[in-house]
Amino acid sequence: MSAARKRVAVVGVGTMGSQAAWRLATRGAEVVGYDRFAPGHDRSAAGGETRVFRSVQTHDGRYVPLVRHADALWKQLQAETGRELRRLTGALVMGPADDPEIRTVMDGIAEHGLDHEVIDTEAMTKRFPQFRVDEGDLVVLDSHAGFVRPELTVQTAARRAEELGARIRRYTPVREVTPVAGGGVEIRTDTDTERFDAAVVTPGPWVGDLLPDLPWEVSVYRAISAWFLPHEDHPTDAERPAFVRCGDIPFYGIPSPDGLAVKLGLPQPHHKPVEDPNRLNRTVAPEELEAFTTAVRRHLPGLNPDPVRLSVFMEGYTDSTRPLVGPLPGCDDIVLLAGFSGQGFKISPAMGDIAADLALEGRTSQPIDFITTNGRTAA
Repeated sequence: MSAARKRVAVVGVGTMGSQAAWRLATRGAEVVGYDRFAPGHDRSAAGGETRVFRSVQTHDGRYVPLVRHADALWKQLQAETGRELRRLTGALVMGPADDPEIRTVMDGIAEHGLDHEVIDTEAMTKRFPQFRVDEGDLVVLDSHAGFVRPELTVQTAARRAEELGARIRRYTPVREVTPVAGGGVEIRTDTDTERFDAAVVTPGPWVGDLLPDLPWEVSVYRAISAWFLPHEDHPTDAERPAFVRCGDIPFYGIPSPDGLAVKLGLPQPHHKPVEDPNRLNRTVAPEELEAFTTAVRRHLPGLNPDPVRLSVFMEGYTDSTRPLVGPLPGCDDIVLLAGFSGQGFKISPAMGDIAADLALEGRTSQPIDFITTNGRTAA
């Protein structure tokens, strides 16, 4: 059977699944997507209005080629749909010069020739007065960076897939994904069972529910986003980049698209575990705001430390923080994308394209050796 005629299920039409559906439909596959809610919902990870897009990497420089591939696909999806899914404002990465994450940033810049600017303390005070840096900090401006719009992106990619012939079954939880003897996959829902040549499984925080025998553990955590207002309006011509702070008080932030607020988020050590993704606690306790308040008072003096809005989402983490990308053991017809550990949205178009490669051709030319499931023993 030719790749163009393959029938492929996409289980979970969210961050990764919507992109996989788009890339599969672009190649002429017969695509059926399943989602327990609907594309763009706020019950898992793809929420909060904005996510950071950056070329420089703080955790692992091997992601840089995948970001570049995603960059081309972000441009393509925007061109096909006419929607502004990404805005390149630049992004600041700040922290002690000897911090391991800052060293990873600089090593990646040197290895891949990334467009950047190192800004000294005096220049920071004049150019970006909204930030307070510490003595010994290194500040890098990632020129090809900014933010993406998660909910809009998921809905736009899903709609584009439908325009290209995909069918999306909304509010249809998948209960089981089963290999078929001789090849293929069966997808069972509460109402029926369908057979496919292959399945791309992107279940987000529900990976443990859907695949209880998965040989790798994906732990689900509850992530909080908080929005803060400035004490004074920013000048209309002021630079307002996204930003990442490394070091002893790590956090990231994105000015809101309307310019009124700044959204902040914290890394995984500040997240509480989620025992049941179907019963997410969306109430934020006052003590959970202490880390945000500390970050604002020390490094963002222009913001009121009391948030005006809070939202709660879920993210899946592997022990290594590297995602699981590739076939399930013993079944090449089931392609898994899971456990992106809070690092996935910026590369989601690339991940969707890679999933399409694996589902249609059984291989990909993209450099995924460090995240592949093939031969992987530990999460």
